[in-house]
Amino acid sequence: MRRAPSPLARWLLIGAGWLALILGAIGLLLPVVPTTPFILLSAACFARSSERFHAMLLRNRVFGPLIVEWEQYRSIPRRTKRWAILLMALTFGCSIVFFVQPVGLKWALAAVGIAVAIWIWRIPSRD
Repeated sequence: MRRAPSPLARWLLIGAGWLALILGAIGLLLPVVPTTPFILLSAACFARSSERFHAMLLRNRVFGPLIVEWEQYRSIPRRTKRWAILLMALTFGCSIVFFVQPVGLKWALAAVGIAVAIWIWRIPSRD
């Protein structure tokens, strides 16, 4: 049985949950900011600090199924992984081609993009 966090820890977790949720929402609009990790972080913070906010996330029609899938099975749907990798490739590709000048930095950005894509693809999928 998990021990309840102290009042200060609870408020810090709630604040971190809202910050992560806001960053995840920004990620829906800006291709450079990831959405899924921030939403999962928000759910983890709320699960430890506020049943009400956690339930709110689980009822959300966009994020709820993804969070339930992660909490129950520690997996991400294959379709979600494909979209994440595609959008990430487009974002990294545009950054490399249009915004980054030094060749070494272009290679570093490409390496980070490939590493993150491999990491995402290795997360289990149930479907």
